[in-house]
Amino acid sequence: MGTSSSIPESITIRLITDKPVRKTPYQVKGVFMKQFSEEKIVPFLDGKLRNKYLYPRVQVKILNEQIYIIGIKEGVEPVISLIDNVKSFNFGNITINIDKYEVEENINQFKVTEKLFRYKFITPWIALNKSTGGKYRFLSDQEKSLFLNKLIGQNLLFIAKEVGEEIITRIYTKVIVDNNVPEKIDDNGWGAFVGEFKTNFILPSYTGLGNGITRGYGTLFSLNNPYNIIEESSKENIDDYLKEEINEEDELMTFVTIDDIPIINKRKKHKKRNNNYKRKRKNKNNKLSNNKYGKQKKSPQNNKYNDDETRFNSEEYHKKQHDL
Repeated sequence: MGTSSSIPESITIRLITDKPVRKTPYQVKGVFMKQFSEEKIVPFLDGKLRNKYLYPRVQVKILNEQIYIIGIKEGVEPVISLIDNVKSFNFGNITINIDKYEVEENINQFKVTEKLFRYKFITPWIALNKSTGGKYRFLSDQEKSLFLNKLIGQNLLFIAKEVGEEIITRIYTKVIVDNNVPEKIDDNGWGAFVGEFKTNFILPSYTGLGNGITRGYGTLFSLNNPYNIIEESSKENIDDYLKEEINEEDELMTFVTIDDIPIINKRKKHKKRNNNYKRKRKNKNNKLSNNKYGKQKKSPQNNKYNDDETRFNSEEYHKKQHDL
């Protein structure tokens, strides 16, 4: 694939394979890292750049049993570089060959506009964590709608900040969910919704919002972009989804400003303990011991994580998930 003179702000590649891909995004990323270990895309997949880029710059999705690879900003060139070298995936129990691929390049993304764009979630949007889920439970139906509006607005502010987009005006949002009772995801207090939303913020299709992005959750599809990569069998009439004017009198529409941006703390790097340091400990006789050969008891890992998806994009978590 040849590169154009200007690098797009995002790129989406759909791999058309000789057989259905019935694997998870983590399994596909595991093959990437194993087969193409020297490629520039690997640090974007294995969690090593998590502290640098809180919003994933490379996202892998399995949609309709096909592989989608999305590169955003710094992730665009690594995706372009990889795709020229991909001919097949060896999952151990099955080898999947790449017949061809389709490419969608996007410019002028991640910007505030004067009109509303319409987006549909094609995988559940994990909007709620333990904290926000507790608040949501006791709201009225109308309050729940406004609450979700603000949450998705904060999602958009977070992305804007991450990609270096300055927000000097309002971001309007209107979320319409199929059911205001959240679907429980895992045992970590996450709550998810399906539906669509409108906003005056431009997003590329197949990117993710909310928690669980690296697991494929929160994948959106733009209903206003006529250049979307989409299967012929599922194409809709794009003319039905024209950009709308912003109606500030709409009681179900709200807005966020730069003051509403969520604060997400980056995980601190722990300093390695000096190997020459001898930890004093008590032996069975309650006497202090400096026995350097004695095995120190490992402190249990803290299982309480931040409300965001940090632990699902850590290097340690990726190593566990990339089993084939």
